[in-house]
Amino acid sequence: MGKAHSEESHLEALCTQKGLRMTGQRRVIAQVLSQSEDHPDVEEVYRRTSAVDPNISLSTVYRTVRLFEEEGILERHEFRDGRARYERVDKQHHDHLIDMKSGKVIEFRNEKIEELQKEIARELGFKLIDHRLELYGVPIKKK
Repeated sequence: MGKAHSEESHLEALCTQKGLRMTGQRRVIAQVLSQSEDHPDVEEVYRRTSAVDPNISLSTVYRTVRLFEEEGILERHEFRDGRARYERVDKQHHDHLIDMKSGKVIEFRNEKIEELQKEIARELGFKLIDHRLELYGVPIKKK
């Protein structure tokens, strides 16, 4: 992962806006999470942060991730693999396709699906304010 950037990450800025005290270790964890393009679990966040600062403990990562989740900075996902995974809340809305063989999480957005969900909610007498769509699949074997 390399060294953490010295400039403030987007996640750090969110933490500061929410009035969280940003210790050096919290800053490293926030930077690692800001740089994550995947959906890491706590153990993966720990591996990445300990590469930057070997003094960070797994319990510190657990506490910090839990705090960020409680503050609405991180979103927790349970993709049926027994591990809680995390991503930044501030990302643009998207849905997920989970490869059940590899565990890879693919983010996607489809306007037809978005409109269909709103239409279904309207038909049932509701205005859709939020949703989460997770698709689970295995790769199609090509002949």
